[in-house]
Amino acid sequence: MRRALIDNWALFLGMLMLMVANGLLVTLLSIRGSGLGFSGLTISIMQACYPAGALLGTMAVPRLVENVGHIRVFSALASLVSIAAIIHLLTGDPYSWSGMRFLAGFCFPGLYVITESWLNAKSENRIRAQVLSVYFVIQTLGPAIGTAMVGFPDPTGNLLFGIVSILISLSIVPLLLSGIRAPDYSAPERMTVTRLYQISPMAVLGTVLMSASVAAWFISLPLYALHQGFSEVQASGALVVAMIAAAVVQYPIGWASDNTDRRYVVIALCVLSALAATWMAVDTSPSRIVIGFAVISATTLPVYSILAAHANDQLSPAQIVPASGTMVFLLQVGQIGGILIGPNLIQTADGRGLQIMLVGLSIGVALIAVARRVRREAPEDTGEVLPAGILGFAQPGMLQAEVLASDEDYGNDQAAERENSNN
Repeated sequence: MRRALIDNWALFLGMLMLMVANGLLVTLLSIRGSGLGFSGLTISIMQACYPAGALLGTMAVPRLVENVGHIRVFSALASLVSIAAIIHLLTGDPYSWSGMRFLAGFCFPGLYVITESWLNAKSENRIRAQVLSVYFVIQTLGPAIGTAMVGFPDPTGNLLFGIVSILISLSIVPLLLSGIRAPDYSAPERMTVTRLYQISPMAVLGTVLMSASVAAWFISLPLYALHQGFSEVQASGALVVAMIAAAVVQYPIGWASDNTDRRYVVIALCVLSALAATWMAVDTSPSRIVIGFAVISATTLPVYSILAAHANDQLSPAQIVPASGTMVFLLQVGQIGGILIGPNLIQTADGRGLQIMLVGLSIGVALIAVARRVRREAPEDTGEVLPAGILGFAQPGMLQAEVLASDEDYGNDQAAERENSNN
């Protein structure tokens, strides 16, 4: 890990600042929007503009990098996001905020794609796992720090938006001053959704439904907490606890998935999530919010990693990277649905609408996993579950896919060398 830190410190530092800024901004907008009198529908539409922009960004940015290079595109995107944060500060209407969320959605995933591709290209096979572990720590730590910062005293209402802009602007500096040369890059090919569905229906359907579930509770949690009488500090604190809970369980759940049929793990997690949401629907008291959402977070966020690993188990090394782009596309589609619907259910069904939605989505994914388990046995050879960052921030994508593909190719090369030496 030390070697990975030394070789890629500028990228890691820039990424950490981006993660903190995004974590602060996404939570700040929901809480401040509520304070400005935005309705649940208005906030959901505004926040849904982020994954809508990301759909475009994840397709366009790789081509931009291929044409003009990592550093120029990174600098341009970071500058645009910094401007977006300032416009949030200068305005207070839902139209400009929605436009800036779309711009941020276009830029942030692009920044992550650039960083991931750069890290992968600069990392030797022997330290690739170390690079991924550091990257995952940053994915987890950065958004948690940013969300916690929402509780900082801000009498004027301007300080936190200013901090977001400063962090994003500073994220460019390490890259520009480090002397690191950008690697060559070519945009990866994409796999169609239809083709991926033919290979793994559970990965396609499960990703859309579960990303909708995660996006729904992630955006709705601060609003739900405020509706239950929490202060802004307490609401952001509840979200931080949920994020930490998800991060803590990723590795043990990944280990369990690597050592049994992944579909059993998906079923178990979805059932637990449904039970937790049912518990919160039966008892809507404020004391249940922190514990209930922590359990829901811990049982829903790791599912994407398992679904991606399940799909990769059935793909050839050459298909893994194209499939990851399709999985990220499906992730954004699910997020749009979850963000549009979730916040608007907070006050429906006597305050139980959000919980009912989460129960339905969890049961839906569990039934899909059961149906696939009945129809098909687990593959004999399985890969490794690679943890994914908090949904809404660094999307699981190219770096994880390329690590899997590279590791499998490396293993095949080693096996071929052993076979040749035996002959």
